[in-house]
Amino acid sequence: MILSKFDPFNELQKMQRAFFSPYEKKDDESITAFVPKVNTREDEKAYYLDIDLPGVKKEEINVDVNDGVLSIYGERNFKEEVKEEHYYKVETHFGKFQRVFSLPENVDADMIEAKNSDGVLEIIIPKKEETKNKKKIEIK
Repeated sequence: MILSKFDPFNELQKMQRAFFSPYEKKDDESITAFVPKVNTREDEKAYYLDIDLPGVKKEEINVDVNDGVLSIYGERNFKEEVKEEHYYKVETHFGKFQRVFSLPENVDADMIEAKNSDGVLEIIIPKKEETKNKKKIEIK
């Protein structure tokens, strides 16, 4: 019978690395980065993006359109402090974020709107009206 060498501390370190690695991403300024969740939907008039940005003020959010690319970026930085008689807790949340989307050709980039409410940024991307200049060519 061959016994393999089992090192519980090695296994524990592997588990810690796997657990904490998503939270250790740093950008070039050593600020923790985070990736906000995005829900998308579409109807006949527009595309909609709902980006979860809890704790991010609208002044800390930027939305740009350039050459058919929609960029949403900014930084969150807030502190939650709870003081009670025998209890004191401080939690800080900070980090830069960026999401980038290629826009389809049928959007009206000049009419894109953004609204921020209750920690959700909603971006409305209207579709261009279809041109009805279609002409049937008779084959001779």
